[in-house]
Amino acid sequence: MTKKTDVIYAAPLTEMIDFQFDEKVVAVFPDMIQRSVPGYGMMITTIGILAARYAQADSHCYDLGCSLGAVSLAMRQRISQPDCDIIAVDNSPAMIAQGRALLARDMTSTVPVTMLCGDLQKVNINNASVVVLNFTLQFIPLSQRLGLIKRIYAGLKPNGILILSEKIAFDEPGQQQFHVELHHDFKRANGYSDLEISQKRTALENVMIPETLACHQQRLQAAGFNFVDLWFQCLNFVSMVAIK
Repeated sequence: MTKKTDVIYAAPLTEMIDFQFDEKVVAVFPDMIQRSVPGYGMMITTIGILAARYAQADSHCYDLGCSLGAVSLAMRQRISQPDCDIIAVDNSPAMIAQGRALLARDMTSTVPVTMLCGDLQKVNINNASVVVLNFTLQFIPLSQRLGLIKRIYAGLKPNGILILSEKIAFDEPGQQQFHVELHHDFKRANGYSDLEISQKRTALENVMIPETLACHQQRLQAAGFNFVDLWFQCLNFVSMVAIK
């Protein structure tokens, strides 16, 4: 797939609608995510390494909210346990269609990957050794987040791992402002204009609700995980591990 430049918010919009993962976003998603999320490439690579370490023989690995399947591919290329497969789920038909096309061209591994278009909250999670929520939970309604984490915990095998990546917020106003402004500087350094930054922020306001790191950690512990740790942070983007 030829990498297209993200110009979705480059011109003034007469009507602002909520952000959605439609065909326009799918077409530019690789460019959008690299220019918007600091450390994204390192996170994807390391998730593959974590999957290789914690994947168990004869088990499932889940990529929930898989978008184009970058996490699934990273896991697939690293996992060596026998009879282990990957189940990738996303509710965007455009994402799944393009992800399947990308997956079909990957000849680096024989680990089976099934890409499903559907609601990840309705997916039966069972016999899992690895579950990944890579910038997914932030799009789930607040009232439903604990229930999802509890379902993941219940579906994990002993010593199974949940990898959770999120954009976070901060309780202290000065700290919040510092990270917001630095993230905007990061996006400007990657070629986004002030107009693009502002319009995309407005489009995301109602659909992506970030929480504090402490809130995520407390929820993971409340769900039953006995080991919770932060393994990555760059600006206001983090990734955590929780082990059953």
